[in-house]
Amino acid sequence: MASISEKTVLDRADALCRARGVRLTAQRRRVLAILCASARPLGAYEILDAMREGSRTLAPPTVYRALDFLLEQGLVHKLESLHAFVGCNHPEHPHSSQFLICNSCGEVTEIEDEAIARSLGCAASVSGFQPQRRVVEVIGTCAGCTQKGR
Repeated sequence: MASISEKTVLDRADALCRARGVRLTAQRRRVLAILCASARPLGAYEILDAMREGSRTLAPPTVYRALDFLLEQGLVHKLESLHAFVGCNHPEHPHSSQFLICNSCGEVTEIEDEAIARSLGCAASVSGFQPQRRVVEVIGTCAGCTQKGR
């Protein structure tokens, strides 16, 4: 998650959950904090390992339940191609997300381009397809790696 402080993200998540009448429990908050602190997307077992650093015995369902809640609330996104999760940069409103994923350094940038979302919606409609989630993942090389010649 780029350029937004962990505290800001967690404060926004708390406020959004209160406004929606749902609970951001300590476990859910911890999962979100781990994702916010990471410089790259994390898989569920990486999150579990980070949570276990406090020497608590936790099982995978704990992390998966927290991730399901965070996904449902739009606080995180799942990157299908990486089997990993990232925090959402703008959870205040539902949106179709597009991600630029660097295959050299692993950097992930979330963008929200309504023209892309409309184009996908139109193409789906024309074919009679009913999308459930609209997530686009573009794999390539970020500007930093391109400049470094990676």
